[in-house]
Parts: sequence; C-alpha cells; structure tokens
Amino acid sequence: MPRATKLTIGYVFDDSLDKPDGVQQYILTVGKWLQAQGHAVHYLVGATTRVDIPNVHSLSRNVSVAFNGNRMSVPLPADTAAIKHLLDRKKFDVLHVQMPYSPWLAGRIISAAPESTAIVGTFHIAPYSSLVSAATKALAVWARRTTARFDAILSVSSAAQAYAAQTFKISSDIIPNVIDYRRFSGARQVPHKKLRILFLGRLVERKGCQYLLQALTILESSGRPLPDYEVVIGGRGGLSDELKSYVAAHDLTSKVSFLGFVDEADKPALYASADISVFPSTGGESFGIVLIEAMASGASAVLCADNPGYHSVMQSNPDLLFATKSAEAIADKLYTYLSSSEARTAAQVWAQREARQYDVAIVGAQLVGRYNQALHSRRLS
Repeated sequence: MPRATKLTIGYVFDDSLDKPDGVQQYILTVGKWLQAQGHAVHYLVGATTRVDIPNVHSLSRNVSVAFNGNRMSVPLPADTAAIKHLLDRKKFDVLHVQMPYSPWLAGRIISAAPESTAIVGTFHIAPYSSLVSAATKALAVWARRTTARFDAILSVSSAAQAYAAQTFKISSDIIPNVIDYRRFSGARQVPHKKLRILFLGRLVERKGCQYLLQALTILESSGRPLPDYEVVIGGRGGLSDELKSYVAAHDLTSKVSFLGFVDEADKPALYASADISVFPSTGGESFGIVLIEAMASGASAVLCADNPGYHSVMQSNPDLLFATKSAEAIADKLYTYLSSSEARTAAQVWAQREARQYDVAIVGAQLVGRYNQALHSRRLS
C-alpha cells in the first residue's frame, strides 16, 4: 500500500485547548510528535486563547456546561463559510475528530470536508451517569447523519469502545491514549524522609479524593503499625474547602498538605517524588492518562479504583486495583504498600515497564498507519 510521506492533519475538537484535560493532552502530545516527524498539524477547535501552540484555528465561541462529572465548554454554532475557507486553504489529507462531537462545530467541519479528505474519529469517554448516557444517546441519533462519512473510527480503551458500540452502534478499533514517556521517566526523584502518598487530580466528587481522606482516618484509627508517611494532594476544584475542613476535623493536618493547582510542567517531578500514587475516581473514566503518567515515572506504586477505564489500563496487575467508593478498600491497599518496600518496588518496576507501550512514538506510529490506510481507501473509492 502506498504511504504518504508527509501529511497535513487537522485535529477537530469542540472544546477549548486552554484546559489541561485528557483529550487536550492527547491531541497536543500526538500533534507535537507528528510535527517533529515532518507532518503539518493544525487544531480546529472551540474558543482558545493560548498563543504557545502553532496552527490553532479557533472556530467558535463556547459556553461552559457540566458534563460527565466535569466542566467542559461546548461550541455555539460555528461560521460555515469560515470553515469552508479554512478547509479550502489548508487542503487537509486527514481530519481526526475527537468523539462524541457537537453538530455546531465538528459536525459542520465534517459536512464541509472535501471528498478527498480522509476522516478518522476517536472516542474518548465512558459515561459517569445515566443522565449523561441518555444525553449522548440523543446525540448519537443526530450523529448518524455524519458518521457515515468516517473512514476509520477508533477508541482509546475497551471502556470507550463499549460506549461507542452501545450508544452510537459503532464498531471501533482500540489505539490507546498517549504520553511522552521520556518526559515522565526522566524526571529526577527528589529525596524525602517520609513515605509520600500522592493524589493528583481535580477536587470534584467524581475523582474521589474524599474516599482517600476517609481511608486515612481508618488507617490512623486502626491501631496497625504504620511507617511515617505524608499525603500530598495536588489539584483544585469545588470540593477543596470541604476536603480541607475534613482534614482539620479529623486531626489529619500533620499528615496532609494541599498544593492547589499543579502546572503541567511540574507534574513529572511531582510523580517522581511519590512512593505511592492513589487515584480513587468513582467512574466516568474512559482510560486514565494520570495512571500512565505516574507509572512512567517509575517512582511509585500506582493504586487506583476499579472503574472500567482504569481497569483497562491495570488489568494485567489487578492487585493494584481497589473497589470504587470504598474507603475501607483504599485503607487496606494503602496499608499493604506502606508496610512493604518489596511490594512497592515490584509495583514500581511493573508500572514503568507497562507504561512504555503508551509512549507517543509507539502510538503515534500506529495513528499514522491508520491515517494512511484511511487516505488510501478514500482515494480508491
């Protein structure tokens, strides 16, 4: 099959690139790698103010809404003439659409794409609630008008794949999320006297930090012998004041510190400084980029809730999973890994080795292969 040497690729995303959420990380990490390989990469996105990213085309105004236990911005109707003008000028070989998508931006881009442009989609979500599931089923009915135009549809995990099949009635192949493996594995480990437990994520109900704090209360009152440890919580969100009040009310202030917002540039060093990283998300995870970031650091035992997205990452080492929404399960798991340096070391070695498969150089090459397949099929049709 003939392969295109250099492609012009447009990443289509209804949301803004101003936030450091999972889908944004995905397209920016892959896009940066593709540019380094000589491909031309553009971002066709919702309202974005960042100026540090080349080739950003902000094509809509957006409004903020609550969705899937998070906040996201959704586009208002985009200017169809502006979309057509951009597509005519850039002559994209491939448009890679992040799914599910809105009719008002991505839907209009798909409808306006010339027949010569291959369209690839990737599903990124797993619903957090029945309400979200119902809303996306309604979106799926509309999306049937445009999904027939796709040349290939992918999912980042088995959880996202199941969602695509159940809600959109679409079969998809799995090509996983990505990280820049060297960026995380090369971070310097900062010495510290106490064993360090890390939580990094938004301080919202879905991310489950409250269960970690409850687990600490259980541990401290259990009477079991514990090594000296500290807990570092990185992130911000609506539960911040409530979580801090819990720490004060339960005499945990000597153990727990809150960092607030953590910049992307500071994450590798933070992961490298932890002995145990804990991710107790209650659901709505299609994958778990935070897991593979922490795993790649090679510094910590990565423990996480057994929701479908996290399970898809950790399934070859289920001992690192604990029951969702269970402070008792977290406490038991923490005790095991606080008490045993051998268990921590084994988990660290496994995690760093396992995370290599998600390196952008490996996954990016798979994506380029799919882009070329899609383009070849389109040119034959």
